[in-house]
Amino acid sequence: MAAVLDQGQMVVRTAPAVEMDDAQFFEFCQINRDLRIERNAKGDLIIMAPAGGSSGRGNSELNYVFQEWARRDGKGQVFDSSTGFVLPNGAMRAPDVSWVRNARLKLLPDEKWQTFLPLCPDFVLELSSPTDSMRELKKKMEEYIANGARLGWLLDAAEKRVFIYRPGSEAELIKNPGELSASPVLQKFVLDVPQIWAVMERRK
Repeated sequence: MAAVLDQGQMVVRTAPAVEMDDAQFFEFCQINRDLRIERNAKGDLIIMAPAGGSSGRGNSELNYVFQEWARRDGKGQVFDSSTGFVLPNGAMRAPDVSWVRNARLKLLPDEKWQTFLPLCPDFVLELSSPTDSMRELKKKMEEYIANGARLGWLLDAAEKRVFIYRPGSEAELIKNPGELSASPVLQKFVLDVPQIWAVMERRK
């Protein structure tokens, strides 16, 4: 078992000494609730530092905006960064914001609803923090798309830019965006991106 420090997170390599199935990994995370843990497709555990004030405020604002839209739309559910998803490739990821259609959630039995959800969200959003590696975040976004996400946004607050990910195409970079539309995946959803930057910089 070995650990590697990588820009604000620790990667713990457990295989082949220790291997956990999904149920065991869920129990491991419950025992260590104070830690923010993900797992990559190789089975390595990724332990991340808690968010700072700026990132936490940005995440809170994003979840509020998406939740407000989802209640009006009524076609799916929004999840925050504490929700784990087991992707088809075996990785367990917890996007900062995610959205899943109700039609897919209804197929899950009750026991699955109580654990990490065994699916890839339809929409995912990651908000970079000062300690995040943009290279690793971009790889994570590509992983979401490869595993079934229909749309992904990577918000880079430091550079005031957004990377948009869609199946079958290269990531699209938008610098200094204003309003950002998520249609048709999230119908009629528009994000006021400068508002997110503003709350993160304590201007609002």
